[in-house]
This record gives sequence, structure tokens and C-alpha cells, in this order.
Amino acid sequence: MSDRALIVFVKHPEPGSVKTRLAAALGSETAAALYRVLAEEVLKATVPRSGEYETLVFFDPPGAAEAMRAWLPGLRLRPQCAGDLGARMSAAFARAFERGGRRVAIIGTDVPAVTRQTVVDALAALDEADAVVGPAEDGGYYLLALRAPGPDLFEGVAWSTPAVVEQTLARAATAGLRVRQLRPLRDIDTLEDVQAEWPRIRPLLEGRRELRQRVEAVLGLP
Repeated sequence: MSDRALIVFVKHPEPGSVKTRLAAALGSETAAALYRVLAEEVLKATVPRSGEYETLVFFDPPGAAEAMRAWLPGLRLRPQCAGDLGARMSAAFARAFERGGRRVAIIGTDVPAVTRQTVVDALAALDEADAVVGPAEDGGYYLLALRAPGPDLFEGVAWSTPAVVEQTLARAATAGLRVRQLRPLRDIDTLEDVQAEWPRIRPLLEGRRELRQRVEAVLGLP
């Protein structure tokens, strides 16, 4: 195993179980299909060059193993553990460090602007920091990189709220960690997010005409 690792959290794109806020505007089938495209793009865009880092894909729910293998053949897939998002991320970090990681980053699969270079820059920033945070524009974060396990960073955080980054930074400060922040990026949770990121999303839907037309119709685009 490389001493640098990227953890990718991915959900099985089951309608009604992913992107529920987006589904309120697009419908559950369309929201799930769009999430599937975004996840595939993030996985593709973060494929490392030789020796840069190892990718560890953790999926949820654990019972979707067969469906996940069918969707993402060739990837080494691991089920996420039980618990809230913080518990699941903490466990994934612990697993990566136990495997010999010395610099580990985690990302989700709904920020289409994240690339391999984003990950490389975050891991390199750990030369002078103990933690690197990529803040999302909604108050969460799209990336977290650590030099050592930090379970305290994941406890008592109000996940899926605008307070996530603020609370995480406060916990890092309490632990005496040096933190570097990356530039903010937008994750795709709402119709407003889709509209704002449409110039980036639309090219991903080439070859998926029906899906593109469904989204455009809701956005009111010609």
C-alpha cells in the first residue's frame, strides 16, 4: 500500500435514497441518475498517476455490495461502517492509517470540480499542516486530509448543516492542529447548485440525452 491514500465515499444510486433535497425538485429517479453521473465523474477525475496515492472506495449502504460491484467493476470496494457520517468517516480514516497510510484524504462524490490535482495539492499541503480542509460553499466540506487519525474531529458535529466546517475547525484548534484551507467549491445538493454548476455538469451528460433534457426542463433551459 502507498503511504498516501484517498478515501472516496460513494452511495448506491438508489432512487429515493440519494440526493433527497435535489429529488424534491427533479424527482427521485432523475436525482439518482444525476448523482450516478457525478459519482462516476469524480471517480474518473481523481484516478491517480503512478505512485501518487492509493484510492480506497467505501460504499453505503453495506447491503448494496453486489449492486456496487456491478456498477463499479474493477474498483476495490469496502462497505462503510454503521453510525452517522462522522463515525463512518472516522472509521474509514482509521482503516487507511492502519494499512500504512501517513497522509490520507477523504472526499465525497457530489462535487464535480474535484480532480486528481485537488487531491495531490491537499496531500502536499500536509507538509506544513496537520489537517487540510476543502470547504464547501454550503458550510460543509468536500475534502479533509489528515496526517494522523483524528477521531475528535468527527464527534459532536452537526452533520448536513452549515455549521460543519466551523465546528470542525473549532475541534482542530482545540486539538492544537495546524490547518490549511483549500478554495471553496460547490457540492450538488439542490436545484440551485445544479443551475450554478450547469456549465460543468452539462458536458457530463453527453450521451445521456434523456437525462439532460429532464434536468434542463426543470431548470427552464431551452
